[in-house]
Amino acid sequence: MNAISTAAMAAGLSWASGIRLYMALFVAGLFGRLEWVTLPPSLEILQSPWVLGITGLLTVVEFLADKIPGLDSVWDAIQTFIRIPAGAVLGAAAMGHMDPAWTAGAALLGGTFAAGAHATKAGSRAMINTSPEPLSNWTASISEDATVLGALWAAFFHPWVLFAFLIVFFVFAIWLLPKLWRGLRWIFQRFSAESTT
Repeated sequence: MNAISTAAMAAGLSWASGIRLYMALFVAGLFGRLEWVTLPPSLEILQSPWVLGITGLLTVVEFLADKIPGLDSVWDAIQTFIRIPAGAVLGAAAMGHMDPAWTAGAALLGGTFAAGAHATKAGSRAMINTSPEPLSNWTASISEDATVLGALWAAFFHPWVLFAFLIVFFVFAIWLLPKLWRGLRWIFQRFSAESTT
């Protein structure tokens, strides 16, 4: 595996873990098991039938939890403490046995990619949940599923497409996150004012 493919795998898995960690682990393990991709030795454990079974089950749980308004935000809050460290670990593990400086850099970038993806997802879903109808929530959730699958496919088979996607995503996130923060702050202030009256 060349350096571009390795970097794409590290970036793609890290970014995807910020939105759908268990899906990222399951897809990587399944692709490795089917010999569609060659995983680095530190990620080969994902190909184990036991690990595939666990990550597959957790993928289903996450898929269902993410479709229920309110529960999805609770799930995201809990996953904050799992997705971001997992993104750092996946970034480092995807680099294999490279120079420790590269591995450390990959861990830092992996955690950053996961944090950026997670913050964008969790913030936008919290705003969407202020709407009483569930259709917007389901649409957002299914769009996230499809985007993660597409990004993982690009990470494994079309690295330059992934890199272009990540640039667009992070430009969008930099534009969106301040707006989400202001919107969420306004909602909390409104609820606080209502609860004191």
